[in-house]
Amino acid sequence: MNASDRTPADLLRSALAADPARPMVTFYDDATGERVELSVATFANWVAKTANLLQGDLAAEPGDRLALLLPAHWQSAVWLLACASVGVAVDVQGDPAAADLVVSGPESLDAARACRGERIALALRPLGGRFPQAPEGFADYAVEVPGQGDRFAPFAPVDPDAPALTVGGVGFTGTELVARARADGAALGLGAGSRLLSGRTYDTWDGLSAGLFAPLATGGSVVLCRHIGQLGEDGLAQRVESERVTRTV
Repeated sequence: MNASDRTPADLLRSALAADPARPMVTFYDDATGERVELSVATFANWVAKTANLLQGDLAAEPGDRLALLLPAHWQSAVWLLACASVGVAVDVQGDPAAADLVVSGPESLDAARACRGERIALALRPLGGRFPQAPEGFADYAVEVPGQGDRFAPFAPVDPDAPALTVGGVGFTGTELVARARADGAALGLGAGSRLLSGRTYDTWDGLSAGLFAPLATGGSVVLCRHIGQLGEDGLAQRVESERVTRTV
C-alpha cells in the first residue's frame, strides 16, 4: 500500500489502483444464508455512489457528525468509507440526537428518530434490497443510491487530522485511524493477498479494524461473518477452506 495514505479514503484509492479485481469484502449472514462478494472495484463503486448521496442529496459537509446505527455488514463498511471520502465524522452506535445525520438499520429506527437532521434507513436485505415501504421519516438507501454517480470528488479536501471516527467513546482522526489499522494488520500478520475471517461486531475498534480497516490498510481482504455463532465448527472449517482464509479472529 502507499505509505503516503493518511485517510481511509486514501487507502481505498490505493487499493483500487493496485488491483481493482481482487476481493475486498466477502460478507456472510449465517442467520439468513446470504453471501455477497465485493471486489475492490465494486466496493469502491458503492462507496462513490454513497459519498455522492451524502455530499449531494443530503448536503453533508466535512466536520458533520453521522450516527451509524448498523451491525457488521458490507453496507456498513461502504458507509464508513463514504463518510471518510466526504470528511464526515462517523460516531458508531452514537447518539442520534447529537448527530447531524443518522444511518439506521431496521432494528434501530425508533432510536434513530431522535436525529433532527437527515435520516437514512437500510433494510439490510440480501443484494441490498429495499424496504417494502420506506419507514416514516426516513429515506430508503436502496432507493436513493442507485442513481448516484459512479465517481466521486469532494467539494473540499478531506483534512486527515480532523475527527474521522468515534467508537466505544474513543475518537480517531484519519491519520490516527490509518496508523492504527496498519499496526493492527502487522500484528495479525496481514499483507498483500491475506484473507482475514472476522466474526466480530462493528461496535468496537477491534471489530472495525478486523472487519475492514486492517485488511484494507495492508492489501488484504476480509471475510465478514454476521451471526457466525450459528455456523458451527464444521461449517467454519469449510468456510475457511473454501474462502482461502489465512487468518481468523
